[in-house]
Amino acid sequence: MVVLNVYYNGENGSAKRFVEEMEKSGIAPSVRAEEGNIAYAYFSALGDDETVILVEKWESQRALDTHQASPAMSQIVRLREKHGVTSKVERFSSEDMPESDGKFVRTK
Repeated sequence: MVVLNVYYNGENGSAKRFVEEMEKSGIAPSVRAEEGNIAYAYFSALGDDETVILVEKWESQRALDTHQASPAMSQIVRLREKHGVTSKVERFSSEDMPESDGKFVRTK
């Protein structure tokens, strides 16, 4: 599994407007329907009104590569430019967490 945390930053609410247009235009729902997508969810950053965080989860690198080559990515880039937002990405994979960390994870 590959997980991306994408931090969208803007000014005067532009990051939130970007997300609203992603949802209303159907781009975000279409990404959620792509083969290999596990999650595609936006979150507000506490204490930072100008940042929105997207958490993406993909079954594999191949699924992510297919998404990144899709027409949706071109639409996302255009919307990002339209709203004047920048992005920073953190990348994780399921192999990043050693078994010893499991004792710190509470699932129930």
